Amino acid sequence: MTDLRNTVGDRMRAIRKAQGLTQQQLAELANLDDAYIGAVERGERNFSIDTLEKIVNALQIQPSELFLHSQDLNETEAAQRKALDEYAVIVSGLSVKQISSLQRIVSEVKGAFEA
Repeated sequence: MTDLRNTVGDRMRAIRKAQGLTQQQLAELANLDDAYIGAVERGERNFSIDTLEKIVNALQIQPSELFLHSQDLNETEAAQRKALDEYAVIVSGLSVKQISSLQRIVSEVKGAFEA
């Protein structure tokens, strides 16, 4: 049973760090205690759906993002997951036009690596 709790906690920590938030900052955004956030991240606490909703809203993510299991990832896959988390933070405040421009830039950079 604790595997899922640990997975959610690990993902919560990774996303929080990718967003540059401390446990205290996340706690304030979610209206929760910072010690509670730490316990959830360590898989030490059960949490309700209501609490999960507060955390998801504070992180501005979809609930499904917390259930991506990272235990079985190799080094490359883990680096890709981390980069995607950070990329999601970057694009979260951009307009559709800005996101489109960023996608073109990323495609050009990717092309340079393939050349």
